[in-house]
Amino acid sequence: MGEMNVIGKRMAMTDARAKVTGLGRYADDLSVPGMLYGRILHSPHPHARIRSVDTLAAEALEGVKAVATGRDAPTPYGILPIGHDERVLALDKARYIGDNVAAVAATSPEIAEEALRLIRVDYEPLPAWFDPLESMKAEENWIHEKRAHNIEKEYHHHFGNVDEGFAQADFVLEDRYYCGEVTHAAMEPHSTLAVWEPNERLTVYSSTQVPFYLHRTLSAVCEMPMSRIRVVKPLVGGGFGGKSEIIPLEVAASVLAKKARRPVKITYTREEVFYAHRGRPITIVDLKLGITKEGRITAAQARIVQDGGAYCGYGPVTVLYSGALLNALYDIPNVKFDGFRVLTNKPACGAMRGHGTVNARFAFESMLDQIAARAGLDPVELRRRNLLKAPCTTPNGLRVTSYGLPECIERVAERSGWAEKRGKLGKGRGIGFACSHYVSGAANPIIRSNMPHTTVNIKIDRDAGITVYSGASEIGQGSDTMHVQIVAEVLGVRPERVNLVAADTELTPVDLGSYSSRVTFMAGNACLNAARNMRAQILGPVARQFDCETDDLEMRDETIVSKNGAGVSMSFDDAVALAMVGEGALVAKGTYAPPEQARGGKFKGAGVGPSPSYSYSAQAVEVKVDRETGQVKVERVVAAHDCGRALNPLTVDGQVQGSVYMGMGQAVQEEMVWREGRLMNPSFLEYRLPTTLETPQIESIIVESIDPEGPFGAKEAGEGSLAAAIPAIANAIYDAVGVRITDVPITPERVLAALRAKEEAEKGGAR
Repeated sequence: MGEMNVIGKRMAMTDARAKVTGLGRYADDLSVPGMLYGRILHSPHPHARIRSVDTLAAEALEGVKAVATGRDAPTPYGILPIGHDERVLALDKARYIGDNVAAVAATSPEIAEEALRLIRVDYEPLPAWFDPLESMKAEENWIHEKRAHNIEKEYHHHFGNVDEGFAQADFVLEDRYYCGEVTHAAMEPHSTLAVWEPNERLTVYSSTQVPFYLHRTLSAVCEMPMSRIRVVKPLVGGGFGGKSEIIPLEVAASVLAKKARRPVKITYTREEVFYAHRGRPITIVDLKLGITKEGRITAAQARIVQDGGAYCGYGPVTVLYSGALLNALYDIPNVKFDGFRVLTNKPACGAMRGHGTVNARFAFESMLDQIAARAGLDPVELRRRNLLKAPCTTPNGLRVTSYGLPECIERVAERSGWAEKRGKLGKGRGIGFACSHYVSGAANPIIRSNMPHTTVNIKIDRDAGITVYSGASEIGQGSDTMHVQIVAEVLGVRPERVNLVAADTELTPVDLGSYSSRVTFMAGNACLNAARNMRAQILGPVARQFDCETDDLEMRDETIVSKNGAGVSMSFDDAVALAMVGEGALVAKGTYAPPEQARGGKFKGAGVGPSPSYSYSAQAVEVKVDRETGQVKVERVVAAHDCGRALNPLTVDGQVQGSVYMGMGQAVQEEMVWREGRLMNPSFLEYRLPTTLETPQIESIIVESIDPEGPFGAKEAGEGSLAAAIPAIANAIYDAVGVRITDVPITPERVLAALRAKEEAEKGGAR
């Protein structure tokens, strides 16, 4: 591929000016005449039967225009077809502190709050389950009657023969790893404005990653045809997976708007955002790994238990990802996975950046270092000896088409000074290494169908302006900019000529949403397909006028010229005018669906994990550990990420750095603290996030493997680097002070406890 004019160049994001000037409008910035304010009544009990809900006093309060209970919206819903176990307002039971019981719409927020206080709910408290391992033992009082022993889903996958694999190993290691619960902590809280239109249509503006799935859910719960509902995504102030499910306020605002026949807006308080949650679950990983003395992995076995909270949500997908993506990073011939998604009386967990893979990768990359020490091998060398040979297909059916991990490893090892620094940085200082990977979108859609995963339309009219219509959701990752870059590159125009209309179900074609890092690969391919179709429509008439073939022409610098210098030259505007003769506006469509061979096997759960492509990452982290306080300071991170081709290196750098930052937060600070089902730190004051003062020097290295099926060779860049950060930090702590921490976050208390245990063991050995 020759020199490109737009692709591969550092370009400011298309919404940057709107955001930095304050002109951009988020959901809570929106208001319309006659708008009411909605509020939701939450359960104070973790598990309780609802005997009755008395709303008469609230309905009589002046200024209250609608009160809704579970009877007003009894249809269950869920993001997965196999998990429709939620109702916007509880009908029979409250299943966690914060569960939604009733909702009101009033002329002011104060009146709405007063109305909530007037609602009387008769609860019958029930025994509650807070620990996933204990919850699995429950013989009665199950959280959902049809989920025996509170197990939402379990999967058992066995590829190869792990018994033979472990028998072939010279070194076998087993350990347990614990990962605390963390949440997305997006700056923008959830907010939804539902407008009941005069023509009895419903228009919903919501901070969502999945307009299409929200559209479907509102149709079902509000009992309205999808054709009578419009969903519009405004600017989103951070999602990270927290807005990739249907959040109760989205449906509650719509139910209230329909009942009041007025617009209703609900914006969560920060505490409500924490209870809405859908973050990364508590995860317990029992891992066993075997290697030969030469350092070849012979077998891996994992039992993973996830605390899913009170509802299904993305649960089956989350636990399946944790098992399926044990593969596709290294060459592992024998793998056994047992996964359990367990219900507890806490808010539902769901998708969070690196969905399903992060905690399992912490365990695996930590154990690689542990077993490398047993075998007397350098941890980086151990990873080198277990690389895949792409293109290939893993034992569980994951198809790897491009594989930049070897280059990632070499560049990080060199840039970080790994060989010179490991074990040599001095007292309390260390360096650690780890790798990770992630999907470029799920090869199988949530709702099984043969429709394209995404469609993009392009229109050019008399003004020669280019309008791209895409249902893809920009949530800060740069997908809007990606569309503009692709179209500008293919049509040879300045990006300023391209206008994007996105994520409006009335105007844009269906896209399945922003999750699993799918947008660049899938919407990018659809956009590329549409742009090439438009290119053909424009070049055809030009070729006929100049009596040449379209292959003889190229589009660049706002001009159509001949490739061989034959003197053909026509401005883009004139070419559009020529193409429109007898045709009118030019319209082109592009679609994308993953190829059949990328969709995985036929076993139960095989649909989660397959992707058209995988990204790869390697990281080296330097830390300083204070032996007196246990405090860990992350000082430097070198992160290489294989993103196929960097369509926009500026945004790729930002995504890698953001992933590292989030991984660091989970590694050493972040954890949701629960006491009998009540969240003890539901604010940014109490939920410890790393600040700019704690952010280390992060050096990102872009590795381009040029995927054969990605748009211009591009693949995932937004999530894959996160999972390597946590084990790299844990491995660096071991290098610094010689203690292995298997629980995250790695708090000062845990570091001190490990240091004391080590000292006691050394004293005992000396005796």
